Amino acid sequence: MTALPCHGLDARTDARDRDWCARVAHAFSRAAPHYARRATAQHAMGKRLLERLPGHACAVLDLGCGPGDLTAELATRYGTDCMVSGLDLAPGMLAEARRRHPGAIRWICGDAADLPLPSASLDLVISNLAIQWCADLDAVLTEIHRVLRPGGRALINTLAPGTLDEVGQAWARPAALLEFRDAARHRRAAHGAGFRRVEVTARLERFHYPDLSAVMASIKGVGAQVARDGARLSRADVARAAQRFETLRTEDGLPVSYHLLTLDLER
Repeated sequence: MTALPCHGLDARTDARDRDWCARVAHAFSRAAPHYARRATAQHAMGKRLLERLPGHACAVLDLGCGPGDLTAELATRYGTDCMVSGLDLAPGMLAEARRRHPGAIRWICGDAADLPLPSASLDLVISNLAIQWCADLDAVLTEIHRVLRPGGRALINTLAPGTLDEVGQAWARPAALLEFRDAARHRRAAHGAGFRRVEVTARLERFHYPDLSAVMASIKGVGAQVARDGARLSRADVARAAQRFETLRTEDGLPVSYHLLTLDLER
């Protein structure tokens, strides 16, 4: 789950929206040095995309690439004859990607709703847990359609309503920083963007952690948090949240659910 900008911003967008976008980018840049170590859930869900990869591609984009581990897997998979690029909003993530993967991958700081790439220039766009951070889903999918060649594919993991519900129960308030969009909304956006084949599959992914601290580290530690206005949490607040979460414990630990949507789109 890495950062892409909040999209569709124009002169009418208020300062609060711009502030949200700045905080998203800052949070993911700050998380970059330890992202790979803490993103076990994100890595596991990313493997779902690798299972669907086409056998051949000459130009590939990892959209919302984070520290670049998935991007590097794509470069290994397709070899030196394929131009692989990783794009992210957060400069800190891109700096970490360059450090971790100093090979021939092209790293791009850019906006998913205004991709700095020529039309019909890619065979494949892959994106793992990034587009849920984009306010304008229609613009993002339209841009992905634009940069794909005829017959090109987009493989996208994103999150649906119900994600992090256990965390919300523990804190006695909605846990999601975003209003996750359902499968029907993604289908409409993909058809509206012009994709000729649209497949959206849903899957529940559940991960377990030893305690509340580990749960919150798994979320905050990968940058998926943005400070909100309001009072700071007290020790009593944390203790009450931990107590509520304990009522959900299973033999595997404290559960955290991700309602995963995988979009398989063909131009």
